Amino acid sequence: MKVVRSNAHVSHFPKGELHDGELVRPFECPERVDYINDALDAAGLVDEVQVDAVDDAILSQVHDPDYLEFLRTAWTEWSSLGNTSDMIPTCLPVRRMSQRVPEHIDGKLGYYSFAAETAITSGMWQAAHGAASLASTAQHCVSAGATAAFALCRPPGHHAAADYFGGYCFINNAAVAAQGFRNEGAERVAVLDVDFHHGNGTQDIFYERNDVLFASIHGDPMSSFPYYLGHADETGSGVGEGYNLNYPLPAGTPFDRWVEALDDALAKIATFGAEALVVSLGVDTFEADPISSFTLTSDDFATYGRRLGAAGLPTVYVMEGGYAVEEIGTNTANVLTGHCESS
Repeated sequence: MKVVRSNAHVSHFPKGELHDGELVRPFECPERVDYINDALDAAGLVDEVQVDAVDDAILSQVHDPDYLEFLRTAWTEWSSLGNTSDMIPTCLPVRRMSQRVPEHIDGKLGYYSFAAETAITSGMWQAAHGAASLASTAQHCVSAGATAAFALCRPPGHHAAADYFGGYCFINNAAVAAQGFRNEGAERVAVLDVDFHHGNGTQDIFYERNDVLFASIHGDPMSSFPYYLGHADETGSGVGEGYNLNYPLPAGTPFDRWVEALDDALAKIATFGAEALVVSLGVDTFEADPISSFTLTSDDFATYGRRLGAAGLPTVYVMEGGYAVEEIGTNTANVLTGHCESS
């Protein structure tokens, strides 16, 4: 298992997050990476590779160029007005409002966002671009012959759509890896999202494509963030019809029910004929996660890691969520070691 990691993420750490009506310390915090690094080292997952900067051309294949330009320049525009605090969207273009991009940075901020819990900081672009570089580097390693690679991305990416951010995500790292596989010759690629929260951004990016199969196992959007995507009847559009698979599950779902969905998704990925697999690895399905409601134990992560390894596909793992900070490292390492045991 190749491991790709860096410290680029530390440049991004918002001062607060809106949660349950209060401004709290963000759940998506830098020590998440510290706990994972410690667990990787303890598990002997130390086959580290040098990070290469992502080719910005691939970012424009999965994201709208105007959106990427907004991400690059948002802080400069914001700070030029004398602002020094984090950027939090306060006005969003909902139903029957104009979809024109405003000139003022406050308007742009709302236009390109879908969730007010996610702040932009002075170091956001450096961190997000760095995370995409990790995903791209991991994909290159696997395309070059490695069996599997893990990209320790922060910020995560699966909530970032073609032209909007939210859910702590700005660039969709899993989409970057999937597109990279396509660019380097894979005819069919699967993205499997095992994060508790639906990968709405990844679904958005690939919804009208039949070369990338997207499957997501997640909390039912009727009661779980991101609420507005992730239903079972969302199956793709146009040539993409049938290539989008959602497995919404109720609060309290135990491992035996969760793994039924995983086995079904893996069977469909095999039928699809995927030549490479990208796993959006969120470990917030853990029983003690503070903002999720499934009941997987640490041992369960090793069990399903073995299932993923047994699929026998060249695999890139891209780090997504997981907020029970003291356990996030153990659960992440368990998935990866489980994969190595059965691959």
